[in-house]
Amino acid sequence: MSSSFAPLDWLIFTAYLFVLIFASYLLAQKKITSSAEFFTAKNSIPTFAAALSLVATTQSATTFLGVPEFAYKHNFTLIGFYLSSLLAVIFVAKFFVPKFYAIKAVTVYELLENRFGQSAKQQAGLMFLVGRIMASGARLYIAAIAVSMILFLDIELSHIIISISILLVGALAFTYFGGVRSVIYSDVLQVVIYVGAGVVAFYYLYTSLHIMHPWQSLAELDKLRIIDTSIDGKFSIFGLLGGWLLLNIAAYGLDQDMSQRILPCKNKQEASRSLILSILITIPIVLLFLSIGALLFLHYQNDAIVQNFGGEQITIFMYYILNEMPDGLKGFVTVGAIAAALSSTNSVLGAMSSVAIEDLYKPYKRKHFPQTSEQHFLHASKVAVVLFALLLFGMALLSYFWQRYTQNSLIGFALGVMAFAYTGLLGVYFTLLFTKRGSAKLVPFALGGGFLSVLAMQKYTFGLQIGYDWQIVIGTVIAFGMMQMGCNTQRRDDAK
Repeated sequence: MSSSFAPLDWLIFTAYLFVLIFASYLLAQKKITSSAEFFTAKNSIPTFAAALSLVATTQSATTFLGVPEFAYKHNFTLIGFYLSSLLAVIFVAKFFVPKFYAIKAVTVYELLENRFGQSAKQQAGLMFLVGRIMASGARLYIAAIAVSMILFLDIELSHIIISISILLVGALAFTYFGGVRSVIYSDVLQVVIYVGAGVVAFYYLYTSLHIMHPWQSLAELDKLRIIDTSIDGKFSIFGLLGGWLLLNIAAYGLDQDMSQRILPCKNKQEASRSLILSILITIPIVLLFLSIGALLFLHYQNDAIVQNFGGEQITIFMYYILNEMPDGLKGFVTVGAIAAALSSTNSVLGAMSSVAIEDLYKPYKRKHFPQTSEQHFLHASKVAVVLFALLLFGMALLSYFWQRYTQNSLIGFALGVMAFAYTGLLGVYFTLLFTKRGSAKLVPFALGGGFLSVLAMQKYTFGLQIGYDWQIVIGTVIAFGMMQMGCNTQRRDDAK
């Protein structure tokens, strides 16, 4: 293992930082006059840009390193999750998007206000903020581990702090100055970089193999299997049409982190197209990284690989980057991992800020101080971006100590924590969409019921062994059932 980045690697890394600085400067030149414009860009975002931004939001550093790991250990059945995503975005495009555009929503939780009142909107927004701070803070730490390992070849606290700071400053450079417009166009840049890094890594790995007909060898070893027909498989066809489908509906339709990408489109038709297009772009990208994992299996199949670095469990792709990538390529792939992490970090800063300002702060301020100017709310939006960056920094540091003093999987936590929020939101929104029942008083009970039901199904709570996909199904059914216990006679949904 080399002792540090080579000069060529540092040159590539420095060039990337300069590109970020220049791009953030260019994208911040457009004057913004209101908080709504800060979060929706006056509905001026083209379909393709919104689609690429959605792709960037879903492809974090965890995905960059974790997808090859899945193929290395298993097969290609993970792609079923993204096929399930395609069904989910079609559902969101048909049932959610028209309603969001009918009320000119800045956040997806405004839809609840039209049916159940302002308190329902605020409760849903708070549920999102709590879950997203925890999940994204843990995800930021996971990305910082990768950056620290590659840049400094260790995971000392001081280097983790530097790595977290690099990611947050890069995200702030776009989000603070240019709002969602800057974030979306920066995401386009990040997608090009990390997909380019994936293509280069795949090409180098493929050409370095000394195996005739590698794909035939993988097929014979059942490493290319796409469909899992078992009952209890992680991505079985039953789970993909159940819990994973619900998860994706919530992620693309009810999670402001994702939904903020479609709200700035010119109209509901372009927003719907951007959703579907994003999945069609994502599927070949995921196949690329699955292929990297499969080739790594062939590369290492006769070796006893200890996937450990400084006491930290690492993925096989990270092991390969640290040990075998040549100078220059290591720097470029590192930049790709950072690009994936940045694209998910800047998006969540904008998402949390939009909910905090538009759903929580602005209604309060308008009620008590009606003359408050739009300039004030624009300034408050930027302050909120910085505040949430600090909260994510704190959660990322907490994750550092938590992982060292507990036996819990941080990756599992980062991927699973939003299920606590999603189940309640799904129950409430399905009531809004498909029934005339429910009431404002029942909304907090449904949100809490979904949260507590998922908590009760965790192994560390009562020792239950229930799959993640089934947890989402059961939690959603419970939350939906609780909403059906009341009838909202005054239907205020103008977006029918």
